[in-house]
Amino acid sequence: MQRSLLLTAALLVAGANALTAQQVSNDANPLFHPLSIRMSTLSVPPIPGAPFSATALIQNRQTMPDGSVASTRNVNLIGRDSRGRTHGEMRSRVPDNFEGMPPLLEVHLYDPQTHVQIVYEPATRIARRSLRPEPRQPANPSGPTGPLVKVEDLGVTTIDNIDVTGTRRTVTIPANVSGTGADLTVVDEYWYSKDLHVNLLLRHNDPRTGEQTVALTEIEREEPAPEFLEVPEGYKTVDMTPPPGAPAARVPGSLP
Repeated sequence: MQRSLLLTAALLVAGANALTAQQVSNDANPLFHPLSIRMSTLSVPPIPGAPFSATALIQNRQTMPDGSVASTRNVNLIGRDSRGRTHGEMRSRVPDNFEGMPPLLEVHLYDPQTHVQIVYEPATRIARRSLRPEPRQPANPSGPTGPLVKVEDLGVTTIDNIDVTGTRRTVTIPANVSGTGADLTVVDEYWYSKDLHVNLLLRHNDPRTGEQTVALTEIEREEPAPEFLEVPEGYKTVDMTPPPGAPAARVPGSLP
């Protein structure tokens, strides 16, 4: 029993530490996110029949050792057409007092029908094209469960006139694996739209990393403009498809 609790806690610590990386998963299973939530961009599930576009505001607040609060943000454009093709951006993290849109670093395009993924970078004018194999599904898509994890149903409400279902997941990390010498409580809250297959609002609170919020705004439930899902003119395309026999892509949180 003790070994099982420690294993679960270790998995939860690994998931929380992933916040320092670069991507927020927004797939159709909101309880899967604690193992893969990342705070600089947001990937949209390539689901057909539910076109939309939106602005994703990603805010980060962390109390520093001297008591001051560091506050930064990202603003990214995301979207999906009726074929399931997706657009996701990665922009620079900027201070809260930064005016305008943060600098664009790269754009991710994906076509689920051809499995072609393209990442293009305005700085280099290079578009990296690759065939993305079907990802392996995680053995436990809902993530670790047990006495250290509490899941609450927050009911149904609306955000921008879109119905969303709320879920709160509270994780207790024991002192012997928290890395701080004390018990920690990590709270994740998700407001999920079944129609759009995305979370319209996510909140993550961890005493070690602070508070992160992802909110979708300016949501348009219609077909994005064609150029939103295409590489702009003037880019050089480079084929980065792995050779035959290379390992398949792995779903975040799944075991190797």
